[in-house]
Amino acid sequence: MKTLPSRLVVSLFAAFVALPAFAQTVATVNGTAIPQARADVMIAEQKSQGAPDSEQLRGAIKEELVRREVLSQAARTKGLEKAASVQAQMDLARQAVLIRAYLQDYVKGHPVSDADVKAEYDKIKSQLGDKEYKARHILVDKEEDAKAIIAKLEKGEKIEDLAKQSKDPGSRDKGGDLGWANPAGFVKPFADALTKLEKGKFTTTPVKTEFGYHVIKLEDSRALKAPPFDEVKGQLKQRLEQQVVERHIADLRGKATVK
Repeated sequence: MKTLPSRLVVSLFAAFVALPAFAQTVATVNGTAIPQARADVMIAEQKSQGAPDSEQLRGAIKEELVRREVLSQAARTKGLEKAASVQAQMDLARQAVLIRAYLQDYVKGHPVSDADVKAEYDKIKSQLGDKEYKARHILVDKEEDAKAIIAKLEKGEKIEDLAKQSKDPGSRDKGGDLGWANPAGFVKPFADALTKLEKGKFTTTPVKTEFGYHVIKLEDSRALKAPPFDEVKGQLKQRLEQQVVERHIADLRGKATVK
């Protein structure tokens, strides 16, 4: 049985050992290697946004990394990385990446369960109730002005015309129209008055809130159909995860020694 020359064995072994290092490089720009890890991060970000993993995607990312390396080399040639303002921005960028990694790790270690998400869904559903309302309103600063508007309505004037006096910029130019809305979206005195009205009726006394005095007319109401749990599950989970993060940040801030 013939054996390979020792010199060839060493050569093949060296080439084999070098393969992983070569595979971990996306490209080399003016002698500087671009690590595969950078491409992996960008590929993962694109996939998380729904882009399919493909040769086209990987080629585009490679080109983007090459362009970035070319530009960063040009910046270093001019010594821009030594500028205090640039260093501060680079420090903030590194800090942001580290913070994101920490919070992702924290959420992973403190997961929101499906039961938590379902409980939040049921809670919101109960708060919304079973009806939504289509209303118009006029908002003024003084109670006597609201009473004067009510008197005009009782004489047959239209709320759409009188709404031009309203100080609510969001509905004034639409005849006071608030569209279809759930009472939970309004301040309590407004919501209470609205839900007591009959269709086509308006409040006969001004409704006082923190914004001023309202005259409200109920145009219609209908059954409120909450979206299916599976349709909003993802959004609710993100909301609860954000609350977990915010509580943790507040806890860390409270324990920190700041002088």
